Amino acid sequence: MNNLDHTFGSATSVAVTRNRVLRNTYWLLAISMIPTVLGAWMGVQFNFTFFSGSPFIGLMVFLGIAFGFFYAIEKTKNSGLGVALLLGFTFFMGLMLSRLIGHILGFANGTSLIMMAFGGTATILFVMASVATVTKRDFSGMGKWLFMGVLVILLAAVANIWLQLPALQLTISVLAIGIFSAFILYDVQRIVNGGETNYITATLSLYLSVYNIFANLLSLLGIFGGERD
Repeated sequence: MNNLDHTFGSATSVAVTRNRVLRNTYWLLAISMIPTVLGAWMGVQFNFTFFSGSPFIGLMVFLGIAFGFFYAIEKTKNSGLGVALLLGFTFFMGLMLSRLIGHILGFANGTSLIMMAFGGTATILFVMASVATVTKRDFSGMGKWLFMGVLVILLAAVANIWLQLPALQLTISVLAIGIFSAFILYDVQRIVNGGETNYITATLSLYLSVYNIFANLLSLLGIFGGERD
């Protein structure tokens, strides 16, 4: 009887921990949107550019800063400093998004396109997170394939700096939306199954997926739905 009580108690404790991590992750993800919006707004207001004359150098510097944030967040993920660094990173990502936002706002229906992209991203997040929470199917094997997909997208994006092929850009955006949508499924299930127990790390993973889905969806909407005055 004692063994049964111990097993039941352990299972209950694990379930409570998973629910807490998932709840904290969703809350921090929601909060992280605030500095992202602030960064994007400031970038648009001050016409922020990031090595616009040299896209390749800009990409390399961006990746260096981003991975610097990743390293620092990982090192401080068990403290309040980790939250502060994560929010600082989301502000930086908002700045990086401002050029696209500014471009879209140049359309007559720019505000509507941004709201559509936001709604579409929120819908994808809700659907994928819900599926990951309730399904019995194991998605853990997707991780390596999704990582390889991100590498392919990154290499294609670097190549298109010189190629400047509209068809390749469209392909990259469509693939990015699909891959990062699948990443939400993968990451949320990791939390549900106890594979990820740190809500700061979990939030960073989900944030990157949500950010990339929004940016690429907005880009596609601008291409196909943008209306000039």
